[in-house]
Amino acid sequence: MSRIGRMPVPLPKGVKVVIDDHDVSVTGPKGSLSQKFHPEMTIEMDDGTVVVNRPSDSREHRSLHGLTRALLNNMVVGVSEGFRKRLEVEGVGYRAEMQGKTLVLNVGYSHPINFEPMDDLSYEVENRGKSIIVNGIDKELVGEIAARIRKTRPPEPYKGKGIRYANEYVRRKAGKAGKV
Repeated sequence: MSRIGRMPVPLPKGVKVVIDDHDVSVTGPKGSLSQKFHPEMTIEMDDGTVVVNRPSDSREHRSLHGLTRALLNNMVVGVSEGFRKRLEVEGVGYRAEMQGKTLVLNVGYSHPINFEPMDDLSYEVENRGKSIIVNGIDKELVGEIAARIRKTRPPEPYKGKGIRYANEYVRRKAGKAGKV
């Protein structure tokens, strides 16, 4: 049986889960999320926890079991604690700044790049424009927006300039052989 799928999802204080057939809504102090799950997975409340069960041991049901439980857990953690991704801006003249709630990136192009905040999503800039933090309750959306920000100027292998994740290792290349 799936190790992830059979673990119950604990509900922290202040988090409410409403299960309507296969539509699950989770409400907490930071907001609310809802998602429709596969109709063959059974999702039940069990005194302060949410339990996911599968109908058989087929390959598809085993994979859906762990997926459903992980998505439910991400919803519960998101509305109670939230998710954050940290990005670092490296390079001479590269910087990020906030103009109201809009994130503005100056990363070597002839024009600044703007990122408008979405629903339940916010940006923070620290270290004098060298660090960006994406906050939100939806883990998938936070990761997607962080990837879009990184994609505006990915780190290059020669000097390491660009936008990278906080703990990302950028493999460096030597450059021209005659320049030793």
